[in-house]
Amino acid sequence: MNGGDEVGGSGKLPQPLDWRFSQVFGERSAGEEVQEAGVSSAVDIISAIEFDKSGDHLATGDRGGRVVLFERTDSKNASGARRDLEGTDYPLRHPEFRYKTEFQSHEPEFDYLKSLEIEEKINKIRWSQTANGALFLLSTNDKTIKFWKVQDKKIKKICDINTDSSRTLGNGSAASSSNSNSTNACLTNGGLPDKVNNSLSNDFSLPPGGIPLLRLPVVTASHETSPVARCRRVYTHAHDYHINSISNNSDGETFISADDLRINLWNLEISNQSFNIVDVKPANMEDLTEVITSAEFHPTHCNTLAYSSSKGSIRLIDLRQSALCDSHSKLFEDTETPSSRSFFTEIIASVSDIKFAKEGRYILSRDYMTLKLWDINMDSGPVSTFQVHEHLRPKLCDLYENDSIFDKFECCLSGDGLRVASGSYSNLFRVFGVSPGSTETTTLEASKNPMRRQVTTPSRPSRSLSSITRAVRRVSKKWETGAAESSGVDGNANSFDHTTKLLHLAWHPTENSIACAAANSLYMYYA
Repeated sequence: MNGGDEVGGSGKLPQPLDWRFSQVFGERSAGEEVQEAGVSSAVDIISAIEFDKSGDHLATGDRGGRVVLFERTDSKNASGARRDLEGTDYPLRHPEFRYKTEFQSHEPEFDYLKSLEIEEKINKIRWSQTANGALFLLSTNDKTIKFWKVQDKKIKKICDINTDSSRTLGNGSAASSSNSNSTNACLTNGGLPDKVNNSLSNDFSLPPGGIPLLRLPVVTASHETSPVARCRRVYTHAHDYHINSISNNSDGETFISADDLRINLWNLEISNQSFNIVDVKPANMEDLTEVITSAEFHPTHCNTLAYSSSKGSIRLIDLRQSALCDSHSKLFEDTETPSSRSFFTEIIASVSDIKFAKEGRYILSRDYMTLKLWDINMDSGPVSTFQVHEHLRPKLCDLYENDSIFDKFECCLSGDGLRVASGSYSNLFRVFGVSPGSTETTTLEASKNPMRRQVTTPSRPSRSLSSITRAVRRVSKKWETGAAESSGVDGNANSFDHTTKLLHLAWHPTENSIACAAANSLYMYYA
């Protein structure tokens, strides 16, 4: 099965998945606060999540510039074992991960030319191809990209020799003739033994049993290993604006990095040179109408990549066309009727994340309100649209005032291409079935009881945006309509908390397993 065939295929609809809690790392106890760094930022809050291609390793980055690695422990052939058990009555063993290592990837810096502080927060992590049993990954903050190698090194232990307590020196004489010879050899440069004895004061006494012989340490290799992280290369001084994306190419040799206005192409082996392949910066910055929000290489075609914009469009470019890809080969955008436009239209249309499906035929995009699935062979509009925040339309004014409307939620697809997922507020995330005719919609909470707040996502309301438009004209006036809005209740009759948001999540590449971040806690679920 592959993502390209399954999304648009036909046949029997897959059964909805039964999601269960698997593991949690870094869960806070009741009343415990996240470690603060300064006044408002918490260094322990997770800011990036990524599975490697095999699914045996998981990496997270946080606001403190640290990268934490986890490795799978349940089975090396877990994927095959799960498939073998699918037709049996045995309960499936959920994937288990354990802490492997962590390292400080980035430190806070200061740009003296621009008088700008550069925070250490990890924006993105991407795994590279493994080699010789070592793991390789890229990590980036706002300005600097680093290439890391993590390899298990054998632990060397120190052992003692000359541990025979019977071979001791006592009262200035040796316990045996061999000891006597060794003593004379040791005292050659310091004089004869009788001179040493004569130099001792009468008050000096030897311990019972004499003095043990000198123990010399010997270093021996152990079967135990310890992971060691080493920075191989640093790619810097190539972006004037904050880096929002990095993506590895399928050729295993190059990668791209994107900021608000440019996309650069790098060779992994060359850190002091990059090629600018996309530049949307106008000659006059006053003419700027949109910025780049995300960029991703095609999973199998090394010449193709896609990038999204703040206007809600996705552009597909072919690196074979020209060195500077000013023109796109395809443009994907969802046009909206003029009558439905409002003050918030462009804000909520901004694409915060894009992901290619495994085989590369489909692109999943996330804007503030929806998830959209696009077929790269059909640029007339999205194949499917999934409502994530439709119930928040009446609260757009409030979300604009507290800046929550600018939150950037990530999205992910299952390895088989049958489902997509993205996060929401109140530490909730939603899973949708994408097969034609599928009505699978699951809402889960990032907690040990993910189904605690399971409800059916409401259908799209018929309320138009005209009322929102009227409300914007009097934006200074607070909403005074309905107890549900004033009490912060969403369309699912759940309490709505915009301060607890689930921005980052990742789907295991071969199994139905999701890792998601709620503040500083990493939750994992399986189905």
